[in-house]
Amino acid sequence: MSDQSAQEQVDQRTRRYLIATFWETALGFWRSGSRAWLLTIAIVTITVVNLIIQYRINVWNRNFFDALESKQAGEVWKQTLIFLPLMVLNVSLAVGAIYTRMTTQQFWRRWLNARVLDRWIAGGRYYQLSFLSGDHANPEYRVSDDLRVSVDAPVDFAIGLLNALLSAVTFIGVLWFIGGEMPIPGTRLSIPGFLVIAAFLYAVVASGSMIAIGTRFVRVSENKNQAEAEYRYGLTRLRENGESIALLGGETEERVGLDKSFRTVLQRWRQYTLQFLRTTVVSQTSQTLVPIVPLVLCAPKYLASEMSLGQVMQAASAFVTVQIAFNWLVDNYPRLADWAASARRVASLLVSLERLERCDLEEGPRHIVVGESEHAALELRDLSVTLDDGSVVVNEAVVLIERGERVLVEGESGTGKSTLVRAISGLWPWGSGEILIQRGARIFLMPQRPYVPIGTLRSATTYPSSPENVEDGVVRTALERVGLGYFVARLDEDAHWENTLSGGEKQRLAFARLLILRPDIVIMDEATSALDPSSQEHLMNGVIEELPEATVVSVGHRPELEKFHDRRILLEYHADGARLVRDENLAWPRRPSARVLSRVA
Repeated sequence: MSDQSAQEQVDQRTRRYLIATFWETALGFWRSGSRAWLLTIAIVTITVVNLIIQYRINVWNRNFFDALESKQAGEVWKQTLIFLPLMVLNVSLAVGAIYTRMTTQQFWRRWLNARVLDRWIAGGRYYQLSFLSGDHANPEYRVSDDLRVSVDAPVDFAIGLLNALLSAVTFIGVLWFIGGEMPIPGTRLSIPGFLVIAAFLYAVVASGSMIAIGTRFVRVSENKNQAEAEYRYGLTRLRENGESIALLGGETEERVGLDKSFRTVLQRWRQYTLQFLRTTVVSQTSQTLVPIVPLVLCAPKYLASEMSLGQVMQAASAFVTVQIAFNWLVDNYPRLADWAASARRVASLLVSLERLERCDLEEGPRHIVVGESEHAALELRDLSVTLDDGSVVVNEAVVLIERGERVLVEGESGTGKSTLVRAISGLWPWGSGEILIQRGARIFLMPQRPYVPIGTLRSATTYPSSPENVEDGVVRTALERVGLGYFVARLDEDAHWENTLSGGEKQRLAFARLLILRPDIVIMDEATSALDPSSQEHLMNGVIEELPEATVVSVGHRPELEKFHDRRILLEYHADGARLVRDENLAWPRRPSARVLSRVA
């Protein structure tokens, strides 16, 4: 077997697995309560009643055209009056069908969206996905667009398929009884149910042609959706990093990247267009011929007075209905391809989230165990921090930090300081060993680039707490204390503060949050990097004064930070992972500490 053939088989098995994964999650909507089943019953009921009305309209065609053929004016007007209530019922059922269909799609999407968001947001997995290998790029696009397509289309398909099956069974019967037998000229033989056979053969040719032409439609559609997602992601990154790009004058380089991504979109769209053109040739040819074929087939019997005009028109109407039912796949193949691509993208995200969930639940050689400490603020026991692929970042560290201590972690860039901080904060599950945190302690993480939510400055200051839970005076005092008093008058102004505040002001805002929340353990990851030395001193002294009993773990490069800490721990790069090689007291006289027992090879 060639490598290409083997890869195709692997890809096919992967696609089947992802579709199965999607259904395993999505069908939970019908296990969640009675609402889904009530909507399903309503859809089936409306579909069946609508089929009865369609059959009655088909019979009306025969009666009306028979009356025209025999020139019975009274019967023509009678049939006209009969048609009016049929039309009202038909329109009412169409409205009811749309309402139940769209309501089902809405509730199903709401249910599945909640489940995916719960799994994506819980435990910082939305953050951890960035460091996990797998097919889960652009998760926001998958949650919004792909999830919508993946639940909208199956409802339409289910209704369409049910209607197609019921219509086929019903109107095949009409064709069989109206068409009767077709004599074969020059013989005594005849073809029973010739209209049914003709309808079946016509559908086989049309559907077979569509399947043969559209074999690659699923892959082409999936590639097109992926290219669109990557282009949208590039545009989003341009907007989110607009200030840095503008200050660096990177517009030309960004445009080159966006143009390259858009060229990929156009290339994928051209492939998609070619596939769509091929399917359009088949579908349009079928739609053009289908009303003519039954008239041609019935013409000999009509000319021989073996069929009335009404029966010809009823047979033609039934033939078209049967073809619509038989050609359901032909008409929906492009959309089926789009759905399959979207469902697999949602499933790929679910698979990656499941990997993170298993990592949270299991204990083993590649899982960091987080527990509680009865006495110390923080303990690292044989802690090794690795990447998802097992590559070691920090190796076998043993550290004890007492309550109220202020510890500075230093090391060259690339030694894993920030990764160690993520592990201590509970955001990094990969590795081994234990992290024990003071029982009942509240932890507050201060990253180098603080997050500023959209909304009022008050909500940004109290984040992640609700503004309603913090007194106005506390918020104002905190802003004054960190040097942002000039913003107090704008506390309730709703604006994009992310773009309004400078890097230094955002870091000051993080210190204001710290003073409001008053946690037991503070972890600072380059939290003062955008501040000048005097501002840094002011804020750090404020933390010491306002939170004298808090435990502080800082990551930083500046030597001025030493005077705000009791201890310094040094991370040193090694080929098998960075190691904690030095622990010293920063109070004079300085002396080595035995509290770091990192195993140096």
